[in-house]
Amino acid sequence: MKKKKVVVIGGGTGTYQVLTGLKKYPLDISAVISMCDSGGSTGRLRKELGILPPGDVRRAILALSDLPFAEKTLEEVFDFRFDKGGSLSGHSLGNILLAALAQITGSMDKAIREAARILNVSGKIFPISLDKTNLVAVLDDGTKVFGETNIDMRDFKLEFGVKRVYLTPKASIFKDAANAIKEADLIILGPGDLYTSLIPTLLVEGTIDAIASCRGKLLYIVNLVTKRGETDNFSAKDFVDEVVNYLNGAEKKLSWVLANKATTFPKSKAYYWYKRYGCKPVKNNLTSKNYKVIEKDFTAKTTLFRHDPEKVAKTVVELL
Repeated sequence: MKKKKVVVIGGGTGTYQVLTGLKKYPLDISAVISMCDSGGSTGRLRKELGILPPGDVRRAILALSDLPFAEKTLEEVFDFRFDKGGSLSGHSLGNILLAALAQITGSMDKAIREAARILNVSGKIFPISLDKTNLVAVLDDGTKVFGETNIDMRDFKLEFGVKRVYLTPKASIFKDAANAIKEADLIILGPGDLYTSLIPTLLVEGTIDAIASCRGKLLYIVNLVTKRGETDNFSAKDFVDEVVNYLNGAEKKLSWVLANKATTFPKSKAYYWYKRYGCKPVKNNLTSKNYKVIEKDFTAKTTLFRHDPEKVAKTVVELL
């Protein structure tokens, strides 16, 4: 039986969780990763070496890595982060390896293929674009915030929300990513930071056309929590409305929305951290329109409030 083709679009922890769950099933998986990250180790390598950001790609590679137990040390090395060493401090070894491979092979897409081969990745990973671009957010008062990390970690004018985001300069979709999206039986968008992980992929020229011409359907996974400075007090409907707005005509492909059932944080060590930073559980106030709303408890039984890979993957496979 031919494997169903599933494409996960996004970046960061949310995409990592989804990919980790899906790889346990007999699926043809492709990850299409946002290339706007500009913070931490990724941002430093991007600035110093002039390469595309490797951070979200590294997470996707780790999520889909399928090494035998005896070789798991290689995964640990790939995810190792230096905490000493002056200029090395804060750098992820996986990011450095991807940066080296990008210079050796001449491009980030070839670097990703080589790293995926080394870590025995069960699936394909594509950058959404090979163009170097930056994210800009326009706040409700007209203030412009330049750079993904400055938007992501914004600590000023928090009384103003994000009005819109755009890319400068413009970027075009990587042809292999476009082909994967067009051939997918199911496209999964999210979960992930709305304005800094998900919407940037939709801003890349060609992404919307690829989704619109896809032979399959689109599923959107709503975030579990709001984020200060980005999605303060957002409900599930607010998330979906904003995604639909940026889909710009391709929303006809949206067939399912996964929303979490829980409305309170579990009492854990992270509870006060979430409270301190103004994060709140996203309330599901969606009613089915042209898409079906699937409401379940998708949370993982961990300290942090994150999607459970197995719960999400099981639901996805049932839909397929």
